Amino acid sequence: MNLRPHLVDLYLARTVLLATLGAAVVIVGFDLLGALVKELEDIEGGYTLSHAFLYVAYTVPRRLYEAYPTVAMIGCVLGLGGLAARSELTAMRAIGMSRLRIGAGALSGLALVALLMIVNAETVAPFGEQSAQAVVNSARTGDVVVARVSGLWAREGDVFINATDGASRIDDGVPVTELRGVRVFEFDPQGKLLSLAEARTAVHRPDGWVLRDVRRNVFRDRAVVAEEHAEERWETGLDQQALAAAASRPRYLSSDELSRNIEYLERNGLDARQFENAYWGRWFYPLNVIVLCLAALPFAFGSLRSGGFGKRLFVAIVIGLGYLLVQRLAVNLADVYRFDARVAYAVPPVLLLALSWGLFGRRE
Repeated sequence: MNLRPHLVDLYLARTVLLATLGAAVVIVGFDLLGALVKELEDIEGGYTLSHAFLYVAYTVPRRLYEAYPTVAMIGCVLGLGGLAARSELTAMRAIGMSRLRIGAGALSGLALVALLMIVNAETVAPFGEQSAQAVVNSARTGDVVVARVSGLWAREGDVFINATDGASRIDDGVPVTELRGVRVFEFDPQGKLLSLAEARTAVHRPDGWVLRDVRRNVFRDRAVVAEEHAEERWETGLDQQALAAAASRPRYLSSDELSRNIEYLERNGLDARQFENAYWGRWFYPLNVIVLCLAALPFAFGSLRSGGFGKRLFVAIVIGLGYLLVQRLAVNLADVYRFDARVAYAVPPVLLLALSWGLFGRRE
Protein backbone atom coordinates (compact mmCIF):
# COMPACT_ATOMS: atom_id res chain seq x y z
CA MET A 1 0.00 0.00 0.00
CA ASN A 2 1.44 3.39 -1.00
CA LEU A 3 1.25 5.69 2.03
CA ARG A 4 2.54 8.86 0.34
CA PRO A 5 0.00 11.67 0.81
CA HIS A 6 -2.04 12.52 -2.25
CA LEU A 7 -4.81 15.04 -2.85
CA VAL A 8 -7.41 12.43 -1.93
CA ASP A 9 -5.68 11.75 1.40
CA LEU A 10 -5.56 15.46 2.15
CA TYR A 11 -9.21 15.78 1.18
CA LEU A 12 -10.14 12.95 3.54
CA ALA A 13 -8.10 14.45 6.38
CA ARG A 14 -9.58 17.92 5.80
CA THR A 15 -13.15 16.60 5.70
CA VAL A 16 -12.76 14.66 8.94
CA LEU A 17 -10.95 17.52 10.68
CA LEU A 18 -13.68 20.00 9.73
CA ALA A 19 -16.34 17.63 11.07
CA THR A 20 -14.25 17.18 14.23
CA LEU A 21 -13.92 20.93 14.65
CA GLY A 22 -17.68 21.31 14.41
CA ALA A 23 -18.21 18.55 16.97
CA ALA A 24 -15.62 20.16 19.28
CA VAL A 25 -17.34 23.55 19.10
CA VAL A 26 -20.68 22.00 20.07
CA ILE A 27 -19.49 19.56 22.76
CA VAL A 28 -16.89 21.78 24.43
CA GLY A 29 -19.20 24.76 24.05
CA PHE A 30 -21.98 23.00 25.97
CA ASP A 31 -19.42 21.87 28.57
CA LEU A 32 -18.19 25.45 29.04
CA LEU A 33 -21.76 26.76 29.21
CA GLY A 34 -22.62 24.23 31.91
CA ALA A 35 -19.46 25.13 33.85
CA LEU A 36 -20.27 28.84 33.58
CA VAL A 37 -23.83 28.31 34.84
CA LYS A 38 -22.44 26.37 37.80
CA GLU A 39 -19.98 29.18 38.58
CA LEU A 40 -22.73 31.80 38.31
CA GLU A 41 -24.58 29.99 41.09
CA ASP A 42 -21.55 30.49 43.34
CA ILE A 43 -21.15 34.23 42.76
CA GLU A 44 -21.04 36.02 46.10
CA GLY A 45 -18.78 38.36 48.01
CA GLY A 46 -15.56 39.00 46.13
CA TYR A 47 -16.28 36.32 43.53
CA THR A 48 -17.82 38.27 40.65
CA LEU A 49 -19.04 37.57 37.12
CA SER A 50 -15.64 38.48 35.66
CA HIS A 51 -13.97 35.93 37.96
CA ALA A 52 -16.42 33.26 36.80
CA PHE A 53 -15.69 33.98 33.11
CA LEU A 54 -11.94 34.00 33.78
CA TYR A 55 -12.11 30.72 35.69
CA VAL A 56 -14.00 28.98 32.87
CA ALA A 57 -11.61 30.42 30.25
CA TYR A 58 -8.58 29.01 32.08
CA THR A 59 -10.14 25.52 32.06
CA VAL A 60 -10.63 25.42 28.26
CA PRO A 61 -7.32 23.52 27.54
CA ARG A 62 -8.19 20.81 30.07
CA ARG A 63 -11.73 20.45 28.76
CA LEU A 64 -10.45 20.15 25.17
CA TYR A 65 -8.06 17.39 26.22
CA GLU A 66 -10.75 15.43 28.04
CA ALA A 67 -13.33 15.80 25.27
CA TYR A 68 -11.06 15.08 22.32
CA PRO A 69 -11.41 11.24 22.16
CA THR A 70 -15.19 11.52 21.92
CA VAL A 71 -14.98 14.56 19.64
CA ALA A 72 -12.58 12.74 17.29
CA MET A 73 -14.90 9.73 17.18
CA ILE A 74 -17.92 11.87 16.33
CA GLY A 75 -15.95 13.85 13.75
CA CYS A 76 -14.75 10.65 12.10
CA VAL A 77 -18.25 9.19 11.91
CA LEU A 78 -19.78 12.43 10.61
CA GLY A 79 -16.99 13.14 8.12
CA LEU A 80 -16.74 9.66 6.63
CA GLY A 81 -20.49 9.12 6.92
CA GLY A 82 -21.07 12.29 4.90
CA LEU A 83 -18.66 11.07 2.21
CA ALA A 84 -20.39 7.70 2.15
CA ALA A 85 -23.84 9.28 1.86
CA ARG A 86 -22.64 11.29 -1.16
CA SER A 87 -21.09 8.13 -2.70
CA GLU A 88 -17.63 9.70 -2.58
CA LEU A 89 -16.20 6.71 -0.74
CA THR A 90 -17.59 4.50 -3.50
CA ALA A 91 -15.80 6.68 -6.06
CA MET A 92 -12.55 6.37 -4.14
CA ARG A 93 -12.92 2.61 -4.08
CA ALA A 94 -13.56 2.68 -7.83
CA ILE A 95 -10.19 4.34 -8.51
CA GLY A 96 -8.40 1.59 -6.59
CA MET A 97 -8.12 2.93 -3.02
CA SER A 98 -8.49 0.24 -0.39
CA ARG A 99 -10.62 0.73 2.72
CA LEU A 100 -7.47 0.66 4.81
CA ARG A 101 -5.92 3.44 2.72
CA ILE A 102 -9.06 5.54 3.02
CA GLY A 103 -9.09 5.00 6.77
CA ALA A 104 -5.43 5.97 7.10
CA GLY A 105 -6.00 9.18 5.15
CA ALA A 106 -9.00 10.10 7.28
CA LEU A 107 -7.22 9.42 10.58
CA SER A 108 -3.92 11.11 9.75
CA GLY A 109 -5.15 14.59 10.67
CA LEU A 110 -6.78 13.31 13.87
CA ALA A 111 -3.50 11.68 14.91
CA LEU A 112 -1.68 15.01 14.60
CA VAL A 113 -4.31 16.75 16.71
CA ALA A 114 -4.00 13.94 19.29
CA LEU A 115 -0.28 14.71 19.58
CA LEU A 116 -1.14 18.37 20.18
CA MET A 117 -3.60 17.33 22.89
CA ILE A 118 -0.88 15.27 24.60
CA VAL A 119 1.45 18.27 24.61
CA ASN A 120 -1.44 20.39 25.88
CA ALA A 121 -1.99 17.98 28.79
CA GLU A 122 1.65 18.28 29.84
CA THR A 123 2.00 22.06 29.54
CA VAL A 124 -0.94 24.38 28.96
CA ALA A 125 -3.70 22.43 30.75
CA PRO A 126 -1.93 22.11 34.16
CA PHE A 127 -0.97 25.80 34.04
CA GLY A 128 -4.55 26.71 33.17
CA GLU A 129 -5.97 24.65 36.04
CA GLN A 130 -3.60 26.19 38.57
CA SER A 131 -4.46 29.66 37.26
CA ALA A 132 -8.19 28.85 37.46
CA GLN A 133 -7.87 27.70 41.06
CA ALA A 134 -5.83 30.81 41.89
CA VAL A 135 -8.63 33.00 40.52
CA VAL A 136 -11.26 31.23 42.61
CA ASN A 137 -9.26 31.07 45.84
CA SER A 138 -7.98 34.65 45.74
CA ALA A 139 -11.46 35.99 44.94
CA ARG A 140 -13.40 33.95 47.50
CA THR A 141 -10.97 33.95 50.42
CA GLY A 142 -8.44 36.65 49.58
CA ASP A 143 -5.90 34.59 51.50
CA VAL A 144 -4.95 31.72 49.16
CA VAL A 145 -3.11 32.07 45.86
CA VAL A 146 -1.18 29.64 43.66
CA ALA A 147 2.01 30.56 41.78
CA ARG A 148 3.42 28.30 39.09
CA VAL A 149 7.03 28.71 40.37
CA SER A 150 6.79 29.33 44.12
CA GLY A 151 3.81 27.10 44.84
CA LEU A 152 0.86 27.79 47.12
CA TRP A 153 0.71 30.88 49.35
CA ALA A 154 -1.87 31.47 52.06
CA ARG A 155 -2.39 34.06 54.77
CA GLU A 156 -4.09 34.02 58.17
CA GLY A 157 -3.76 37.38 59.87
CA ASP A 158 -0.04 37.99 60.45
CA VAL A 159 0.90 34.40 59.51
CA PHE A 160 1.93 33.52 55.95
CA ILE A 161 2.16 29.94 54.69
CA ASN A 162 4.04 28.70 51.63
CA ALA A 163 4.05 25.14 50.24
CA THR A 164 5.98 23.95 47.19
CA ASP A 165 3.16 21.62 46.15
CA GLY A 166 0.36 19.47 47.47
CA ALA A 167 -2.43 17.09 46.62
CA SER A 168 -5.79 15.87 47.82
CA ARG A 169 -6.48 12.15 48.12
CA ILE A 170 -8.75 9.64 49.79
CA ASP A 171 -7.30 7.34 52.50
CA ASP A 172 -9.69 4.59 53.64
CA GLY A 173 -12.65 6.71 52.65
CA VAL A 174 -11.35 9.79 54.49
CA PRO A 175 -10.50 12.96 52.51
CA VAL A 176 -6.91 14.04 53.14
CA THR A 177 -5.13 17.21 52.03
CA GLU A 178 -1.34 17.11 52.13
CA LEU A 179 0.99 20.05 51.55
CA ARG A 180 4.71 19.45 51.05
CA GLY A 181 7.70 21.69 51.57
CA VAL A 182 5.81 23.89 54.03
CA ARG A 183 7.13 27.16 55.46
CA VAL A 184 5.22 29.19 58.06
CA PHE A 185 6.19 32.86 58.55
CA GLU A 186 4.87 34.63 61.66
CA PHE A 187 5.04 38.44 61.87
CA ASP A 188 4.07 40.94 64.53
CA PRO A 189 1.64 43.81 63.74
CA GLN A 190 4.61 46.05 62.83
CA GLY A 191 5.82 43.58 60.18
CA LYS A 192 8.75 42.18 62.16
CA LEU A 193 9.47 38.47 61.57
CA LEU A 194 8.90 36.56 64.82
CA SER A 195 9.47 32.98 63.68
CA LEU A 196 10.04 30.81 60.64
CA ALA A 197 8.98 27.17 60.72
CA GLU A 198 9.83 24.62 58.03
CA ALA A 199 8.00 21.29 57.84
CA ARG A 200 8.38 18.39 55.46
CA THR A 201 4.59 18.00 55.22
CA ALA A 202 1.35 19.46 56.57
CA VAL A 203 -1.49 16.93 56.59
CA HIS A 204 -5.15 17.77 57.13
CA ARG A 205 -7.60 15.14 58.32
CA PRO A 206 -11.06 15.64 59.81
CA ASP A 207 -9.50 16.21 63.26
CA GLY A 208 -7.27 19.07 62.06
CA TRP A 209 -3.80 19.87 60.72
CA VAL A 210 -0.52 18.15 61.69
CA LEU A 211 2.99 19.38 60.81
CA ARG A 212 5.68 16.72 60.46
CA ASP A 213 9.48 17.00 60.69
CA VAL A 214 9.30 20.58 61.92
CA ARG A 215 12.29 22.91 62.30
CA ARG A 216 11.48 26.32 63.76
CA ASN A 217 13.62 29.41 64.28
CA VAL A 218 12.28 31.92 66.82
CA PHE A 219 13.75 35.40 66.41
CA ARG A 220 14.32 37.36 69.61
CA ASP A 221 15.99 40.71 70.26
CA ARG A 222 19.53 39.36 70.54
CA ALA A 223 19.26 35.67 69.69
CA VAL A 224 17.71 33.05 67.44
CA VAL A 225 16.26 29.97 69.17
CA ALA A 226 16.12 26.78 67.09
CA GLU A 227 13.52 24.10 67.78
CA GLU A 228 12.88 20.69 66.19
CA HIS A 229 9.78 18.53 66.51
CA ALA A 230 8.94 15.23 64.83
CA GLU A 231 5.26 16.16 64.77
CA GLU A 232 3.05 18.90 66.15
CA ARG A 233 -0.51 20.10 65.87
CA TRP A 234 -1.06 23.13 63.68
CA GLU A 235 -3.81 25.34 65.02
CA THR A 236 -4.97 27.47 62.14
CA GLY A 237 -8.20 29.01 60.97
CA LEU A 238 -7.32 28.70 57.29
CA ASP A 239 -10.11 27.44 55.07
CA GLN A 240 -9.24 23.78 54.50
CA GLN A 241 -11.53 23.54 51.47
CA ALA A 242 -9.71 26.46 49.84
CA LEU A 243 -6.34 24.82 50.52
CA ALA A 244 -7.65 21.48 49.24
CA ALA A 245 -8.83 23.16 46.04
CA ALA A 246 -5.46 24.89 45.66
CA ALA A 247 -3.64 21.59 46.16
CA SER A 248 -3.40 19.98 42.73
CA ARG A 249 -5.83 17.25 41.78
CA PRO A 250 -4.17 14.21 40.18
CA ARG A 251 -5.89 14.43 36.80
CA TYR A 252 -4.78 18.07 36.44
CA LEU A 253 -1.06 17.37 36.92
CA SER A 254 1.57 16.71 34.26
CA SER A 255 2.94 13.17 33.87
CA ASP A 256 6.20 14.19 35.53
CA GLU A 257 4.36 15.63 38.54
CA LEU A 258 2.18 12.52 38.75
CA SER A 259 5.26 10.30 38.69
CA ARG A 260 6.87 12.27 41.53
CA ASN A 261 3.70 12.05 43.60
CA ILE A 262 3.44 8.30 43.05
CA GLU A 263 7.06 7.82 44.08
CA TYR A 264 6.58 9.93 47.20
CA LEU A 265 3.39 8.14 48.29
CA GLU A 266 4.84 4.67 47.73
CA ARG A 267 8.02 5.61 49.57
CA ASN A 268 5.92 6.60 52.57
CA GLY A 269 3.62 3.59 52.44
CA LEU A 270 0.57 5.61 51.31
CA ASP A 271 -2.09 4.73 48.76
CA ALA A 272 -1.04 6.05 45.35
CA ARG A 273 -3.78 4.47 43.22
CA GLN A 274 -5.55 7.76 42.52
CA PHE A 275 -2.34 9.16 41.03
CA GLU A 276 -1.52 5.89 39.26
CA ASN A 277 -4.92 5.93 37.55
CA ALA A 278 -4.34 9.46 36.29
CA TYR A 279 -0.76 8.62 35.25
CA TRP A 280 -1.64 5.54 33.21
CA GLY A 281 -4.64 7.35 31.76
CA ARG A 282 -2.15 9.70 30.08
CA TRP A 283 -0.25 6.82 28.51
CA PHE A 284 -3.39 5.14 27.19
CA TYR A 285 -4.88 8.42 25.89
CA PRO A 286 -3.48 8.06 22.32
CA LEU A 287 -4.72 4.47 22.16
CA ASN A 288 -8.21 5.58 23.16
CA VAL A 289 -8.28 8.16 20.36
CA ILE A 290 -7.03 5.69 17.75
CA VAL A 291 -9.40 2.89 18.78
CA LEU A 292 -12.46 5.12 18.88
CA CYS A 293 -11.69 6.50 15.43
CA LEU A 294 -11.05 3.02 14.02
CA ALA A 295 -14.44 1.99 15.39
CA ALA A 296 -16.02 4.53 13.03
CA LEU A 297 -14.62 2.91 9.86
CA PRO A 298 -16.93 -0.15 9.63
CA PHE A 299 -19.98 2.10 9.92
CA ALA A 300 -18.70 4.54 7.30
CA PHE A 301 -18.39 1.73 4.75
CA GLY A 302 -21.63 0.10 5.77
CA SER A 303 -24.92 1.18 7.27
CA LEU A 304 -24.10 4.89 7.35
CA ARG A 305 -24.10 5.02 3.58
CA SER A 306 -27.88 5.03 3.60
CA GLY A 307 -28.33 6.94 6.85
CA GLY A 308 -28.74 10.63 7.49
CA PHE A 309 -26.95 13.05 9.77
CA GLY A 310 -29.06 12.10 12.80
CA LYS A 311 -28.27 8.40 12.45
CA ARG A 312 -24.55 9.02 12.10
CA LEU A 313 -24.52 11.34 15.10
CA PHE A 314 -26.50 8.89 17.23
CA VAL A 315 -24.15 6.00 16.39
CA ALA A 316 -21.09 8.10 17.21
CA ILE A 317 -22.45 9.26 20.56
CA VAL A 318 -23.52 5.76 21.60
CA ILE A 319 -20.14 4.24 20.73
CA GLY A 320 -18.09 7.06 22.24
CA LEU A 321 -20.00 7.37 25.50
CA GLY A 322 -20.40 3.60 25.83
CA TYR A 323 -16.66 3.08 25.43
CA LEU A 324 -15.74 5.75 27.97
CA LEU A 325 -18.28 4.41 30.49
CA VAL A 326 -16.92 0.87 30.13
CA GLN A 327 -13.36 2.08 30.61
CA ARG A 328 -14.31 4.14 33.66
CA LEU A 329 -16.11 1.10 35.09
CA ALA A 330 -13.01 -1.02 34.51
CA VAL A 331 -10.81 1.54 36.30
CA ASN A 332 -13.23 1.69 39.23
CA LEU A 333 -13.24 -2.11 39.44
CA ALA A 334 -9.44 -2.01 39.49
CA ASP A 335 -9.65 0.29 42.53
CA VAL A 336 -12.12 -1.98 44.30
CA TYR A 337 -10.44 -5.32 43.57
CA ARG A 338 -6.88 -3.91 43.67
CA PHE A 339 -5.59 -5.10 40.31
CA ASP A 340 -3.25 -3.23 38.00
CA ALA A 341 -4.72 -0.05 36.49
CA ARG A 342 -2.90 -0.81 33.23
CA VAL A 343 -5.09 -3.87 32.77
CA ALA A 344 -8.22 -1.78 33.31
CA TYR A 345 -7.10 0.77 30.72
CA ALA A 346 -6.01 -1.89 28.20
CA VAL A 347 -9.02 -4.23 28.16
CA PRO A 348 -11.70 -1.85 26.71
CA PRO A 349 -9.58 -0.64 23.72
CA VAL A 350 -8.48 -4.19 22.93
CA LEU A 351 -12.10 -5.41 22.93
CA LEU A 352 -13.33 -2.49 20.81
CA LEU A 353 -10.39 -2.88 18.42
CA ALA A 354 -11.14 -6.59 17.97
CA LEU A 355 -14.82 -5.85 17.34
CA SER A 356 -14.02 -3.07 14.88
CA TRP A 357 -11.46 -5.18 13.04
CA GLY A 358 -13.96 -8.04 12.76
CA LEU A 359 -16.63 -5.75 11.33
CA PHE A 360 -14.12 -4.05 9.05
CA GLY A 361 -12.89 -7.41 7.77
CA ARG A 362 -16.42 -8.58 7.05
CA ARG A 363 -17.13 -5.42 5.06
CA GLU A 364 -13.87 -5.89 3.17
